[in-house]
Amino acid sequence: MDLKVSSLAQHADKINGLLARYGVRFGIYKNGTFKEQLFPFDPIPRIIGPEEFARLEKGLKQRVTALNLFLKDIYSRKLIIRDGAIPEDFIFASSGYMAECEGALPPKGIYSHISGIDLVKGKDGEWYILEDNLRVPSGASYPMIARELCRRSSPKTFQTLCLEDNRDYAALLKRTMDHVNVGGHTVILTPGRYNAAYFEHSYLAEKTGAHLVTGSELMVEDDRLYYMTADGKKERVGAVYRRISDEYLDPMAFNPESLIGIPHLYEVFRKGNVALLNAPGNGVADDKGIYYFVPRMIRYYLKEEPILQNAPTYLPFYKEDMDYVLAHFDQLVLKDVAEAGGYGVVFGSSMTKEKKADFITLLKKEPRRFIAQEVIDFQDLDILEGGEAVPRKADLRAFVLMADEPLVWKSGLTRFSRDPDSFIVNSSQGGGFKDTWVLYQ
Repeated sequence: MDLKVSSLAQHADKINGLLARYGVRFGIYKNGTFKEQLFPFDPIPRIIGPEEFARLEKGLKQRVTALNLFLKDIYSRKLIIRDGAIPEDFIFASSGYMAECEGALPPKGIYSHISGIDLVKGKDGEWYILEDNLRVPSGASYPMIARELCRRSSPKTFQTLCLEDNRDYAALLKRTMDHVNVGGHTVILTPGRYNAAYFEHSYLAEKTGAHLVTGSELMVEDDRLYYMTADGKKERVGAVYRRISDEYLDPMAFNPESLIGIPHLYEVFRKGNVALLNAPGNGVADDKGIYYFVPRMIRYYLKEEPILQNAPTYLPFYKEDMDYVLAHFDQLVLKDVAEAGGYGVVFGSSMTKEKKADFITLLKKEPRRFIAQEVIDFQDLDILEGGEAVPRKADLRAFVLMADEPLVWKSGLTRFSRDPDSFIVNSSQGGGFKDTWVLYQ
């Protein structure tokens, strides 16, 4: 640990105290009960050098560009299916595919305005992409406020560092929202106080100057969306950064039992009278099964070789992959494509004989439901535990914002496992987070 990082580590308790004071929490529902807890911060940052980040940046831009082209294609001409690059039955079997989105072109043709791409760095030095999050990816607020509090607690640490300033995320997000705004206010639509990421909703609203609203504060009239001000006035809304899942967005178009959406909002969107960030229907592109095909998308749409690689992945949907998975079951990690947050992830090596037999029966019955991946021995990062530096598994969520071109935020959310025997780093599974320092020359 160098002197600068050591100096910052001395302020760990103070920084975590400030994070608690500012309400930097996340909430989870477990067994029907909402529980809110702190998101533990570790002061030892992940450090990425300029050359390494330049390659990451190039690969992330390439990937998000291809994913946006895929979404535009799959809800219109479907050329990638016609040309056999991705099987038709696999696309339409995806739970994220929404037939209601056929023919709906978002403003400026952008589907994934904010993409959260999860990566790990292998012990071979290569970065591997684990999954793409294109619906409502969260997490940018945590390193933003952590950096701010670190600067406040230990200003000398940052005085001579060649460190990219991560405080520009709010400006990048505002630029993205303004780029597609069709006229009027920009709002951040939250399900409310008991949402897992409510802290982030309120924090980003404050930093971007957007209105933080719930569905009850918005209304549709004459094919326009309006925000109801505190004094009862109607103000036009031109862009909605929504933190509500597709199915709950509009009870008239999707789930009729939704109490948090806005009736007729999707109709306004289809007519081009409001931008929704991210666009409905993106789930087909961040399906863990579709992930397998992203390198093909890059070759198909961009005529380029992928810069960043997927983790080696198998689809039991196909016989040859099923045969491989059954033959190498103990060496693989299996993931339920419909789950998130570290749920639905099982390691073949950790199962009892009985559980393995039950899982294989389910796998054969529902092969489209799962993917299998090689277990990447990814790098450990040091964290402070009991005043000592100890190694723990960590990933990186990189954020790519799409306006007239993709921009990669020169920071990111580094999550780590607090369990020395676990590869799962998600906050919902008890993980913590670090700042991500991107250096410049």
